[in-house]
Amino acid sequence: MSDTAQAAKPIWLNPFGLQGLDFHKAAERLRKVVHRTPLQYNPRLSQRYNCHVYLKREDLQVVRSYKLRGAYNMMSTLPENLLRKGVVCASAGNHAQGFAYSCQKLQAHGVIFMPVITPKQKINQTRMFGGEWIEIRLEGDTFDDCALAAKKFTEENQLTFIPPFDDVRIVEGQGTVAVEILEELEGIDYIFVPVGGGGLSAGVGAYFKMHSPHTKIIGLEPEGAPSMFEALKAGHPVQLQEIDRFVDGAAVKQVGDLTFSICKEVLDDMHLVPEGKVCSTILKLYNEEAIVVEPAGALSIAALDDYAEQIRGRKIVCIVSGSNNDIDRMPEIKERSLQYEGLKHYFLISFAQRPGALKEFVNIVLGPTDDITRFEYMQKTNKEAGPALVGIELQSQNDYDALLRRMDEQGIRFTEINKDDKLYGYLI
Repeated sequence: MSDTAQAAKPIWLNPFGLQGLDFHKAAERLRKVVHRTPLQYNPRLSQRYNCHVYLKREDLQVVRSYKLRGAYNMMSTLPENLLRKGVVCASAGNHAQGFAYSCQKLQAHGVIFMPVITPKQKINQTRMFGGEWIEIRLEGDTFDDCALAAKKFTEENQLTFIPPFDDVRIVEGQGTVAVEILEELEGIDYIFVPVGGGGLSAGVGAYFKMHSPHTKIIGLEPEGAPSMFEALKAGHPVQLQEIDRFVDGAAVKQVGDLTFSICKEVLDDMHLVPEGKVCSTILKLYNEEAIVVEPAGALSIAALDDYAEQIRGRKIVCIVSGSNNDIDRMPEIKERSLQYEGLKHYFLISFAQRPGALKEFVNIVLGPTDDITRFEYMQKTNKEAGPALVGIELQSQNDYDALLRRMDEQGIRFTEINKDDKLYGYLI
């Protein structure tokens, strides 16, 4: 997109009937409901990247994510008779909590469909925000099954469905994040925005193109769920057959038609972030800043390494989109981080069937700082023991080649499980 096109009047809104988008009216509706979250200068990140880094802390929102903005904005603009009749949503995460809080504030009856596999922590959190105004129904083994059940229920009972992203009023509500940013800070060179279905990126992007057209808007998705990335390549929304749901707040199989139509005009770049990098960022934010974020909330900061040269000396904003992170996920987060950093490796090792073979492995093959974190023999075949599953943690990724070399020198037969996705998924 050329600089001239960026600076021009945003006529790209006209084909979608969005002339009525009024982010300031949405901000006024939300003023007594949402927290005006801090826009914080971060000295540590600023020094690391030799620029000026500000964090928009939507992780400190009343429901711990920005999703409340869109849900409340849409529900509060419904005709009174429709609102009183009841509203429905499908979500196992942040949208459900924003929807539930909105139901309680507006005193509207809401039905929330969640997959059967939804963790109790998320169910309890949603119930806490909605109280007596919501009903939770567990339907289907996947989110897609759950969403179908919710839409069928909505039609059968002639209620109103509140989608997670693909509606003008949702986009308008999420865009109030940008209103708050630009009320506090001028001259922003880059803004980094997480992308799931596209509601936040469409809203923030549209507002910035209208009020700060020089700002580069960078959309970020997890590598395992590149729905907007693939849509932009294809020129239209596409449905991904499989996705990695780890970054659950930004992992959707298909972006919205409306959000895509806006994002293709307002995003200056669409970038994918490895899930392991997200995990390393979560741990750094916790250890260095005492900031607790969910995986999607870490996307904007996790991407900074890949833009280090472009942002040098610039003023940038990272939207920290949420902090609904279940503590039970921390072992997986640490595991993914260690593997991404090249510090954790798994092998299938066929030890020689003689006394002392395992002792030799520990004393000769392992380096002085290498640590065995997992060891188990696989099923025995005939009279011989099967291979052993061995997990090894290193202090430095540079120790890996030396470990492989010593195994080769000792004639040890092994398979690197990390390099085989199917084997890793089956065994680990």
